[in-house]
Amino acid sequence: MKWTDCESHIEIYPPSEFDFNQCVSFLGRSQQEVLHQIKDGFVYKLIKVNHALILCRIGSDNQTIKVEFPICDPSYHSRKIVAVHIWEWFDLDQDLSEFYLLAKQDKVLNEIAYRYYGLRIICLPDLFEALVWAVIGQQINLAFAYTLKKRFVEHYGESLTFGEETFWLFPSCEKIATLQVEDLRELQITVRKAEYILGIAKAMTNGELTKECLLQKQDAQQVKKSLMSIRGVGAWTAEYVMMKCLHYTVSFPLADVGLHNALKNVLGLECKPTIEEIEGLASGWEGWQAYATFYLWRSLYE
Repeated sequence: MKWTDCESHIEIYPPSEFDFNQCVSFLGRSQQEVLHQIKDGFVYKLIKVNHALILCRIGSDNQTIKVEFPICDPSYHSRKIVAVHIWEWFDLDQDLSEFYLLAKQDKVLNEIAYRYYGLRIICLPDLFEALVWAVIGQQINLAFAYTLKKRFVEHYGESLTFGEETFWLFPSCEKIATLQVEDLRELQITVRKAEYILGIAKAMTNGELTKECLLQKQDAQQVKKSLMSIRGVGAWTAEYVMMKCLHYTVSFPLADVGLHNALKNVLGLECKPTIEEIEGLASGWEGWQAYATFYLWRSLYE
């Protein structure tokens, strides 16, 4: 991670294949998003460091990400943790030069890789958030998934008010572990999904499930198997979490409806491709399936 501490703000220096505006465009895809706000080209995001809630105003100028703190100046230690969080949020450890070389020669990716050059996978650094968001989104449309997430966050997450705006944090696993199925049913979350979410919360609260433990496994199939051993986590959910939280560029949610629709649109097909056809189209994406998928998802928001 490359960054400079300027006391009143911090500056983060991303790799050359990074475009802040492309990332902001993706972050703004839903009006119901509750975990960040976009105003005048800046992203406002609440981050918790130890027990302190820190509001960040994130902007960019000449390939530098500048993070300001509108409410108070956090300590050096807190500023460093914020820098680490934002570095991971924008997936800045990845060297995308190989992906762009691959995409340039691929009939599916060549145009969209050029159009969205500099876009990074917008990650979910918190494992609990990644798992719960994936469970909430199972077998429902994205708009309703955002509605459920908003209710979940506003009922059980911490918040901070600045000016006329309220900023939210995703609920902690410790908080959710104290709930009952009936509590989540009041938000219109199904009984089955409520059980899954509570099970994940309890496993993380008691230390049975940790991000650190998953990251220690070197083999992607091992990680996928570990995730799928969790009740409520199938192949799609496991691949999504590996892609968005654990930074596996080989992750490939092959059964994803959005992926199928994007391929249909990009290729001008009359109907969505079959799984076998998708496997054929993706034969040249080896090592970069997650980024190929993410860029195809991005193409849906034109």
